[in-house]
Amino acid sequence: MTTHQPAGSSADNRFPPQIKYIIGNEACERFSFYGMRSILTLYIAKQLGMGPSSASEIVHLFVFGVYFFPLFGAWLSDRVLGRYRTILYISMFYCIGHAVLAMADLTSSIEIKKWLLYGGLTLISIGGGGVKPCVSAFVGDQFHSGQSHLLQKAYGLFYWSINFGSFFSFLVIPRIAKEYGYGWAFGVPGIFMGLATLIFWMGRGHYRHVPPDPESRGGFWEMLWHALTHLGDRKPGRGFWSSCEGRFTDEEVDGARAATRVAGVFALIPFFWALWDQNSTSWVIQGDKMTPYIFSEGVLNMPIVGGVIRFIIGDRIAAEQMQSMNALLVMLMVPLFTLLVFPLFEKIGTRVTTLRRISTGLFMAGASFGLIALIEQKVAAGEKLSVLWQTIPYIVLTAGEVLVSNTGLEFAFREAPQSMRSTMMSFFLLTTAVGNLAISKVFALNVKERLPDGREILHVDGTAFFNLCGGMLFLVGIAFVFVALRYTYRGDQSPKSTAH
Repeated sequence: MTTHQPAGSSADNRFPPQIKYIIGNEACERFSFYGMRSILTLYIAKQLGMGPSSASEIVHLFVFGVYFFPLFGAWLSDRVLGRYRTILYISMFYCIGHAVLAMADLTSSIEIKKWLLYGGLTLISIGGGGVKPCVSAFVGDQFHSGQSHLLQKAYGLFYWSINFGSFFSFLVIPRIAKEYGYGWAFGVPGIFMGLATLIFWMGRGHYRHVPPDPESRGGFWEMLWHALTHLGDRKPGRGFWSSCEGRFTDEEVDGARAATRVAGVFALIPFFWALWDQNSTSWVIQGDKMTPYIFSEGVLNMPIVGGVIRFIIGDRIAAEQMQSMNALLVMLMVPLFTLLVFPLFEKIGTRVTTLRRISTGLFMAGASFGLIALIEQKVAAGEKLSVLWQTIPYIVLTAGEVLVSNTGLEFAFREAPQSMRSTMMSFFLLTTAVGNLAISKVFALNVKERLPDGREILHVDGTAFFNLCGGMLFLVGIAFVFVALRYTYRGDQSPKSTAH
C-alpha cells in the first residue's frame, strides 16, 4: 500500500504514480477485447454462414454476458478477494477464452467452429465481466480524500486509454484476419490480454487497497434480501429500506438507499447502449455494403507516413476498420470536453453537472441514428457511397458516448459509499447488459425468413429500423431530464456543485 500524503500537500494535485500500471493494463485489455470484437460480426455472418441478423444477435448476447458478469465480479471483490486479486485471477479466464477462439482455425468443421466460438465467448464474458467493475473502482481507490478534484480528469484519462487500445485494435486485427487468417486474428488479442495481466501485476507493490469485508452484513444484496423478506416490518413513512434499520448500521442503510437512487437514474441508460453497441453490428453490416476507402498511391508512397499506414492498416479502410473512428474521436473529445468545453460552460455560469451531461448525450446518440438512417436510405437505393460517410454519424454518436459513458462512471463512483463502489459500478455496467439483451431479441424477431444463401428478409428494413431507434432515444432523453430533476445527490454532492 502506498503512503498517504497529507491533505493540502503538493501531491494532492498530482496523479498517484501507480495509476500508470492500471492505465497500461486497461489499454492492453481493451486492445484484446475490441480487437476480437472488431471481426466478430462478419466472422459469424460470413465465415460461419449464419447471416447478419444472427451474427448481430450473438454479438449482442455476448456483450450482455460481458456486462452482466460484473455483478459477480463486484460481489467477489467487495466480499471475498478484494479488487486487486479479483482483477488478477479472473484475467486468466480472459486469456483462455481468446485461446479457445483462436483454436477455431485449426478445424474445417463449421459445427466445431461454432462450439469453440460459444465456449471462447463465454470465457471472455466471465473474464471481462468479472474484471470490469473492479478496474473502474480500483482507479478511484488510488486517490485519497484530498484528491477528489482529480477524479474527473482521472476517469477521463482512464477512458482515453480504453480508446487508445481499441483504436489500434480496430485497425490492425481486421487486417490480420484478411492476410493471416482468423487463428492469428483471435490469437493476437489473447497475447495482448496476457500483456495486460503482466502490467497490472507489475504494480502490485504500489497500489492502495480497500480490503474486502466478508463479515459485514451490510452488503447490498444481503440488505435487499432482508428488505424483500420483511416487507411487513417497514416503518410508516420510512420507505422500502426501513425494515433494515436496527439490523444494519445507519451507514449501511444509507448506502443501500444511495444505490437504489442511482439505479433509478440508470434505469433509462439501457436504451442508450442498445443503440450505441450497434456500431459493431448493424453499422458494420451497413458499411460492408458500402465502398471501402482506398488510399492513393501518393499517400502510400510517402516517406514514413506511407510505411506506417501500410504496416498498420494496409491499403484501404473497410467496414470493420471504420469502427476505429469511434475510438479516435473519443481520444480527441475527452480532453476537448474536459479541458475546454466543460470549463467554458462553467466560466459563463452554466453548471455542467453529471446528469446534465448524460441528458445531452442521450439526445446526441438519437441524432446519430437519424444520420445513419439517411445513409442507409441511399445505400438501399443503390448509390455507391464510400464507407467514410459513416464518419458523420460517428462524430455525433461519440460525442454522446463521452457525455454518457465517462460521466456515468464518475457519477457511480461519487454517489457510492466506499463499501459499495464495485457494486455501484456494476449497476452502471448492467445497463449495457440489459440494452444488449433487448436489442439482441429485436434482431432475432426482425427476421421474417432466412434464405439458403444467408440473406434475410426482414419485417422492418434498415432505414425504418434506424429511424425507430433514433426516435425512441429522443423520447428516453426527455424522460431522463425529468428523472434528473428529481434526483437528490448524496452527501455533499448537491446539484449546485460544479464538481460534477
